[in-house]
This record gives sequence, structure tokens and C-alpha cells, in this order.
Amino acid sequence: MDLKPLIALLAIVNPIGAIPFFISFTQGFSREQRLRTIRVSAFSAFVVIAVSAVAGLQIIEFFGISIASFQVGGGTLLLISSLQMLNAKPADTTKEDVDEGAEKADAGASIAVVPLTIPLLTGPATISTMVIYAERTRHWSQLGTLVLYGVVIGVAVYLAFAASGRIARVLGKTGINVMTRLMGLILAAMAVEIMADGLVKLFPVLASHLSR
Repeated sequence: MDLKPLIALLAIVNPIGAIPFFISFTQGFSREQRLRTIRVSAFSAFVVIAVSAVAGLQIIEFFGISIASFQVGGGTLLLISSLQMLNAKPADTTKEDVDEGAEKADAGASIAVVPLTIPLLTGPATISTMVIYAERTRHWSQLGTLVLYGVVIGVAVYLAFAASGRIARVLGKTGINVMTRLMGLILAAMAVEIMADGLVKLFPVLASHLSR
């Protein structure tokens, strides 16, 4: 069983890094409201990952995009995300994304979906990762494993948010920033690997040079 997709997802989604945002967005919530937000966020993260794994490849084929080009583009996006994480920022978001998500939440959309799940937890980098790894599958069992990883991520999101108060007190802001940077370093290495694979497919001549 290839654990690389799961490691990449954990680095990108980074539930621990999203804890400060969860605490901020749910201030003033009752216990029941907070628990509902946790459940919806965890389930939404699973849905995004599962749909990306099952149907993401068909979607890019519909638009006539080669998987090699998608690997280079997705790897670049992952690298940008990792650089944001190395600066202790959430992987799939910017300040503008959060502000926009907050406005949508104020307009009536659930904050459990926007902005907590999208774009804070799952966004373009997450979708790109699942499409890239889905293309490498050869059997339904392997595709099922990717969906199962979505379940693992959903559970991780649930546990992290459920323990958000305790985790924030134990780690503190500095600890959460350190964890985010470590995840960013791991993600940067994986991004380079994905980009290199895509570049070799686009420019086969590179393979002969790399093999020397």
C-alpha cells in the first residue's frame, strides 16, 4: 500500500494548522453548534477528496488536459502551497480567500463548508494531488484506497477540531507554526517529485539526462 498520497494529503490539509481558524470562527458557538460544525467539516473534507479521486481524472480529460501537464501544474501549485506553509500560513488559502469565505458565511452559507473546509482544509492543491495519484491507479482496489484515505483525512479533521481547545493550549501558537512548517517541508519534497515526473513525460529527452 502506497502511503505517499496519504502523507501528501495530511501535509496539505494540515488539520492542526487550521485549528486557530476553527477556534476563531466558532467563538460564541454553543457546544451543539460546535459539534455540528466539526461533523460537517470532516464530512465535507472527505467528499472533496473522494470526488477528486473518483471523477477528477475524467474531468480534466473532458477539457483535453494531459496528465503530464496537470502534474507539472499541480506540482507547481503544491510547491507554492508548501512555501506558504513554510511561512506558517495554511496551505490552500490566502487572506483574501478567508475574507471572501467569511463573507459567504455571513450571507448564510455554513462556515463548516466555507471557509473551514474550502479553502482552509481542502482546495486546489488537495484536488490536484488526488487527480495526480488517481491517474497512477491500475485497479479499483487502488482507487478505493484513495477514497479510504479520504475517510482517514475526515477522521483526522474531526479529531483535531474536537480536541482543538486542548491542542491549542498544549502547542501554543509557536507549536502550531512549527508543525505547519514541518508539513510544508515534507510537501515541498513531494511537489518536486511530482513536477519532475510530469516534466519527464512532457520532455522525454530529460529522462536520458537524468539517468546519466
